Amino acid sequence: MDEPVKKLSKSDYEEAIAQLHEELVYLQEWVKNNGLKIVVIFEGRDAAGKGGVIKRITEPLNPRVCRVVALGTPTEREKTQWYFQRYVPHLPAAGEIVLFDRSWYNRAGVEKVMGFCTDEEYEEFLRSCPEFERMLVRSGIILIKYWFSVSDEIQEKRFKARIESPLKRWKFSPMDLESRSKWLEYSKAKDEMFSYTDTKQCPWYVVNADDKKRARLNCISHFLSLIPHKKTEYPKIELPPLPEHQSYVRPPMDYQSFVPEKY
Repeated sequence: MDEPVKKLSKSDYEEAIAQLHEELVYLQEWVKNNGLKIVVIFEGRDAAGKGGVIKRITEPLNPRVCRVVALGTPTEREKTQWYFQRYVPHLPAAGEIVLFDRSWYNRAGVEKVMGFCTDEEYEEFLRSCPEFERMLVRSGIILIKYWFSVSDEIQEKRFKARIESPLKRWKFSPMDLESRSKWLEYSKAKDEMFSYTDTKQCPWYVVNADDKKRARLNCISHFLSLIPHKKTEYPKIELPPLPEHQSYVRPPMDYQSFVPEKY
């Protein structure tokens, strides 16, 4: 019988994430300087920790280089478009990283399970998605896909935490209740989706997300390993001295409105 994995200490986690953050900054500069185009897709069950790892990736980065795309419910107009059309405008230009917090795979997951699309639309997605992704790769986009896997016990624990915490209550939606009641249907949908879209050119990488901290570290470390890059050597900078004020007299301080210093 396998021994339980020792809980990761706060200090070990913070040390590891700090090192990964430094490496992410080097990657950002490499992407910008070499004109790379990177798309990272984050999918998985509700409460699997996708949002947490996205926050840790973006935390040290320039939002002009690395941005998050989290689209809401499609509009009536978007529902009449080619399915992939609403995602195309969000794809990266040279020197950009785009993180999709859920993506076109909604059709193979929630839309399929909840009946938001027809069987014909679903089957067409399974046929066209691999070709769409191969087109992205041929255009020069580096496409990386992560599936966050969480057990039903851990998901239930996290759902309860969302319900009970005023800081997390906004994360819980009626759709989350539906996802619990359709656990098996989601499992079947995920397996079928993988059978069509886990391709050699665009494979899925599964992240064991029962331990949030380890999942974040493992995912970020793996992401960094997929894109060869070098440490940025910054030129030495010396700050110039401040110029003298000479005869300029600034207006009185009481002319300005200051934020009360309550803390």
